Amino acid sequence: MHYLDISFKSTKSFINDDFLLQNKISKILYHDYAKSMPIIDYHNHLSPKIIYDNKPFSNINSAWLDEDHYKWRVMRALGIDENEITGDAPEKLKFKRWAQAVPYTVRNPLFHWTHLELKRYFNINTLLQPSTADKIFYQTNELISKMEPVEMLKKFNVKTLCTTDDPTDDLEYHIKLSKNEKSLKVFPGFRPDNVLNICDENYIEYINKLGSIDDTKIDSYESLLNSLSNRINFFHTNGCRISDHGLESLYSQQYSMLEIEKIFKNRLSGRIPNSKEDLQFKSCVLFDLCKIYFKKGWTQQFHLGAIRNNNISLLKKLGSDIGCDSIGDFTQAKAMSDFFNNLNTKGVLTNTIVYNLNPAMNEIFATMVGNFSSSKVSMQFGTAWWYLDQKDGIEKQINTLSNFGVLSNFIGMLTDSRSFLSFPRHEYFRRIICNMIGKDIKDGLLPNDTAFFGKMIQNICYSNAENFFKF
Repeated sequence: MHYLDISFKSTKSFINDDFLLQNKISKILYHDYAKSMPIIDYHNHLSPKIIYDNKPFSNINSAWLDEDHYKWRVMRALGIDENEITGDAPEKLKFKRWAQAVPYTVRNPLFHWTHLELKRYFNINTLLQPSTADKIFYQTNELISKMEPVEMLKKFNVKTLCTTDDPTDDLEYHIKLSKNEKSLKVFPGFRPDNVLNICDENYIEYINKLGSIDDTKIDSYESLLNSLSNRINFFHTNGCRISDHGLESLYSQQYSMLEIEKIFKNRLSGRIPNSKEDLQFKSCVLFDLCKIYFKKGWTQQFHLGAIRNNNISLLKKLGSDIGCDSIGDFTQAKAMSDFFNNLNTKGVLTNTIVYNLNPAMNEIFATMVGNFSSSKVSMQFGTAWWYLDQKDGIEKQINTLSNFGVLSNFIGMLTDSRSFLSFPRHEYFRRIICNMIGKDIKDGLLPNDTAFFGKMIQNICYSNAENFFKF
C-alpha cells in the first residue's frame, strides 16, 4: 500500500437535510419541489434478470463493490492489491480495504456518494473509515439480505428504467417483467457498438452470433442490415424506444456502397480493414441505423469522448469496464456537424441526446445540438456523464447549457450505473441544481419567484423526460 490508515476524529456523518443547499431559497426549491419528484432513469446498466428474480443480494459487496470501477480506480491509486479489489480475497477484507480508502476520497464525488448511499439505503449516519468498517460491514450485510431489488428501486420513486442491451440479447427478462411488474417500467435500450467495431478480433464470431439469433445467414452488408432491422423490430415490439452508442466521436467518412460491401466481405474472409476502411464502415452502419431509428420514432443517444481499455494487462486479465478508461481528446465538431447534417438534409434525423466526456468540449456540444433543433426534432445536450457527473462537472454542464441553450427544456439526470445503490445520484443532482438556481436568485441574477423556478426544476427532474420520451 502507498498510504497509512487515517480516520476522522468524529464518526458522525456530514450528510444532513440541507446537504449542498447553501441558502434559504435553495432549501425551498429542493424540499418543496425537487425532492419528491419521480425518477426516469433513461440510461443505466442494471441487470433486468436481477430485477426480475428480485432476490436480495448475498452481501454488501455484491451490491456495492463488485461492479463499481469508480471505487476500483481509487483503491488501485492507493496501492491496494488487485486481489483485494477484484480478486478472490475474503469479502470482509475487500470491504475493509474500501473503508480504508474512503477517507482519502475527500473532494472526490465518491466521498459524497458513499455516505449518501449508506444513509439513504441503510440509515447509517456514520462515516465509513477503518474504525467503523467492521460495524458497518455487519450492519449493511444484515439489512441488504432483506432488501429486494424492486423495492430498492421503488424506495427512490423510480418509475421507468432503460437498460443497455446488445442486439443479440433475447430480452427474456424484459419480456417477463412487462408481464409481471406493472408499477415499475423496465425497457431495453439498443446498444449496437459491437456491430460497428469491425476491427475487433472477435468480430466474425459476433456476426455469426447475430445471424444465429435472427436465423439469418449474414454474408453481405445487405444481409447484415436486414438482420439489424429485424433485431430493432424485435426490440421495438418489446418496449424499446431508445438506442445508445458509446463512440470516440461521430463518424462521417465518405463511402460508396460498393466499398462498404467489399470491406465487409473482406472482413468475413479474415482481412482486417485499414483505418480509412474502418471509418467508412462505421460511418455507413451508423447512418443506416439512424435511418431505422427515425422510422421507429426512437430517441438516439451518443456517448462521445472516452478512450477505453488503456491498461492492456488488466484488459486481458479482467476484461473491459474495469476502471481503465479515460477522457479522450478526440476532434468532435466537424464530424458531428457532417453527421447530423447528413441525417437532417435527408429528413431522417430523430430526437437525439449527445453526451460529452471531455469538459473542454462542453461549449462545442452545447452549440452544435442547437443547430439542428426544430419543431419536429428535439436535440439535447446530455447531462454530465461518467467522470463529469460530480458537483463541478454537473455545474459546468448546467452553466454551459444555460449559456448556449435552453436549460428549462433539459431532460435531467441519469445514473449510467450497474449498481442498485446508485440512485442517490439523482438526489445529488437535484440538490446541486436547486443550489445553483437558489444562489442566482439570492444574488439578484434571477427573479425571486420560487413557484416559477420550482416548477422548472420539477420539469428538469422528471416532467421534461416524461414528455420527451413518451415511454
